[in-house]
Amino acid sequence: MRQTPPPIAYLLPNFFTAASIFSGFYAIVLALEGAFDSAPWFIFLALIFDGLDGRVARLTNTASHFGVEFDSLADIVAFGVAPAFILYLYAGESYGRIGIVVSALFIIFGAVRLARFNVTTSRIEPSVFIGLPIPTAAIMISIAILVMERYHALSSYKVFILPLALILAILMVSNIRYPSFKKMNVKTFHFTRFLIGFITVAMGIFVYPIEGMAILAAGYLLYGPLRASFYMLRRLFHRG
Repeated sequence: MRQTPPPIAYLLPNFFTAASIFSGFYAIVLALEGAFDSAPWFIFLALIFDGLDGRVARLTNTASHFGVEFDSLADIVAFGVAPAFILYLYAGESYGRIGIVVSALFIIFGAVRLARFNVTTSRIEPSVFIGLPIPTAAIMISIAILVMERYHALSSYKVFILPLALILAILMVSNIRYPSFKKMNVKTFHFTRFLIGFITVAMGIFVYPIEGMAILAAGYLLYGPLRASFYMLRRLFHRG
């Protein structure tokens, strides 16, 4: 017989969700202070807290409808408002209304992405996301800023972050499929190959953290369009 967890246990996963919101808010505070080399890291921290809340809820058997809604609201703050605000202060502010529109579209399309996920998650394939997940889009914005802050010679090209943000926004509301590592069946992996690959990637990120994460994020970002293009071309060849 499954035991009902004590009421206080429900606070733990929601604490991590609240921590995700706080991390996003603090990223905004740092951006307002001009600390663009630090603000994006708190988007990464928000991602860690976002990953912990659901896992803690499942481990403690404290998943609830309130927790799901709270997590969704936290995502729009930490991965929608926060990166869009950092984006606007870093690059968009210099381009007037264009910067405002691009930053706003990132939030709006991110909210659409979350709403669609909430209402369709029970009907889609268990191993994929439909559209680019909003945390991934937020991480891409954060990495782009970190790369430009690390290599100051690139700072004159910060305007290119605006079209990147627009592309990310469109991908969020697209029907392009991305793998969901949360739902993938680890048992189907070859353990030795997976371990070797994981260690190699981890060592690369340890030596070059920003560059390594940029490569990983770019690979995940491109996977969806490349996969969709491959299947579209294959269908065209079969028809021909």
